[in-house]
Amino acid sequence: MKAPYIKEEHEILRRSLRKFLDKEAYPYFDEWEKQGGIPRTFWQKLGKNGYLCPWLDEEYGGFEADFGYSVVINEELEKVGTGLIGIGLHNDIVVPYLHAYGTKDQKKKWLPKCTTGELITAIAMTEPGAGSDLASIRTTAVNSDGHYILNGEKTFITNGVHADLIVVVCKTDPKASPVHKGISLMIVEKDTPGFKRGKKLDKIGLHSQDTSELIFEDAKVPVENLLGQEGQGFYYLMNQLQQERLIVGIGAIAACERMLDLTVEYVKERQAFGKTIASFQNTQFTLAELQTEVEIGRTFLDRTIEAHMNGEDVVKEVSMAKWWTTDLVKKVAMSCMHLHGGYGYMEEYEIARRFRDAPVTAIYAGSNEIMKSIIAKKMGLL
Repeated sequence: MKAPYIKEEHEILRRSLRKFLDKEAYPYFDEWEKQGGIPRTFWQKLGKNGYLCPWLDEEYGGFEADFGYSVVINEELEKVGTGLIGIGLHNDIVVPYLHAYGTKDQKKKWLPKCTTGELITAIAMTEPGAGSDLASIRTTAVNSDGHYILNGEKTFITNGVHADLIVVVCKTDPKASPVHKGISLMIVEKDTPGFKRGKKLDKIGLHSQDTSELIFEDAKVPVENLLGQEGQGFYYLMNQLQQERLIVGIGAIAACERMLDLTVEYVKERQAFGKTIASFQNTQFTLAELQTEVEIGRTFLDRTIEAHMNGEDVVKEVSMAKWWTTDLVKKVAMSCMHLHGGYGYMEEYEIARRFRDAPVTAIYAGSNEIMKSIIAKKMGLL
């Protein structure tokens, strides 16, 4: 069923993006996985073709596209590989912070380069001792002589190796009560004195996605790099997390659909006991059940996307979509790999990569347990 928010202009974008990815991504993705990163030249090609932050105002290089364009871009990138999630993070998670809370000067300085691929962005929330519990972060920023002196460590940072511009979650008032009122957002540029990148992290999956530690040791951040107002960082994060978690759900359903397509094609060709695996009732029932669940997930997700595009508060629904689709993508990955038999465990088959990449989706952007707590709160249970 076609989503009601998808119009002809979105399908035109999808066709052009597929053609672009067929030429610029699919032939090279396995090599990017082996190399452990996506080349900056690919980002620049995305920018040149209008696939970076198309929702931005024309004065910043965008064309004021609606969120449906973001949905299409994230879906098509996911079909190539989950390792491309850093592009969605840049487009629809980090840059929206700059657009929503940045000053006119900040926007003029950075946004145009975000659309060309000259600047790659990241957001640094998680710390070695603080994951989903943002109130317990320990990174501090002290105002001193026209600069904030930033100290702390961040980890599991998507785009961490290549990022030129990082939105850092920190405490400008460590003594604030309640604690979250002391949280602010700071924009750190790559050449900031006292800022350095830690080790590139060796992950089970998402091999082409650069993920690293970030270290701030008396890093001197100009006061004009404060994003928004001091003490408002927690509220800014809460405002933007609805879209971030929606992006994760979009990727999860697209991954499910891709894995089902791969598996249906495989079982139709693979022979056992003199007939195709597809002819076995167990195979038919397994795939029929998965297809049904994916269609249900897609329907709920599309309804939630439409509400989000209409400006509705769908925090509860987004939390539902995030946990349910990311649990589903793990189930689909396991079942589809199993139906590939021994070949499903071989790196030459895409399903093996998909199996490795799926589990982390239930962890990032807030763990699924956090999602259920949010839902419970919205139900009046907390």
